[in-house]
Amino acid sequence: MASQNPISRRRFITQTTGAFASARIASTSKAAVPDIPVIKHGRIRQSIMGWCFNPMPVMELARHCKAIGLVAMEGVGIKFYPQIRELGLDISLVGSHGFATGPVSIANHDYCRQILLERIDLAASIGANNVITFTGMSEPGISPEQGTKNCVSLWKSVMRHAESKNVHLSLEHLNSRDDSHPMKGHPGYFGDDVDFCVDLIKRVDSPNMKLLFDIYHVQVMNGDVIRRIRQYQDVIGHYHTAGNPGRGELDEDQEINYPAILRAILRTGYMGFVAQEFIPTWDDKIGALRHAAALCDVTI
Repeated sequence: MASQNPISRRRFITQTTGAFASARIASTSKAAVPDIPVIKHGRIRQSIMGWCFNPMPVMELARHCKAIGLVAMEGVGIKFYPQIRELGLDISLVGSHGFATGPVSIANHDYCRQILLERIDLAASIGANNVITFTGMSEPGISPEQGTKNCVSLWKSVMRHAESKNVHLSLEHLNSRDDSHPMKGHPGYFGDDVDFCVDLIKRVDSPNMKLLFDIYHVQVMNGDVIRRIRQYQDVIGHYHTAGNPGRGELDEDQEINYPAILRAILRTGYMGFVAQEFIPTWDDKIGALRHAAALCDVTI
């Protein structure tokens, strides 16, 4: 078995070198890439975080996603949900209170509770399975122990409703190391350790409390991505992607081996969504999305 990995890796490199080269040519020449499907296997249910492609209009991006072969969208305004669904795409993750205003502070509890309950109802009404949640930012005067109690208390207060609607809350772990860009890292974020986030989830003690495993953020803060995917497979409810460093494309200039990671995800039996959440830097942004979609279209 040990001899198969180098062969498989060489085969992958050989097969994808041409694709990488084509994508690079497109990125430098601003060449248009035809909207033809690149997803052939579909074992990974791919989605996209729409904010990454701002200022591209949401429905323009949605039409590209549909043509490429993605099956869902998230990270867009809820006013677009009906149009996205009419196009034949699912909503893979419903937004809520945002990463800055979270339950780590009691002062935020009324707001967080209200919007989480509203978004749980919205998710149930459109057949979506996940509502995102965050810890919020650490604050002076709130100890780690108190912040932990505050988060768990808030989530427990909405879990019975989530369970009754068959909707999961997905807690996203974020990195606090990268301070180069407001969306590449989040200095001061309370839940910046993925192992700690799993502990928070276990304290809530509900099958509907899950982990949003952002591969990019885990790589920045913790590393050992595949081992953690295996370790936490029972509590992972959603995945995000991006290249590291820089939260850019999933190309050959970043360090994460996405085909291996996606195969590891498949081997856990995961049936949920994997959302592309990279910030495109290529001139041809849709070409970058096509490249990422094809790269992640793995089989075991």
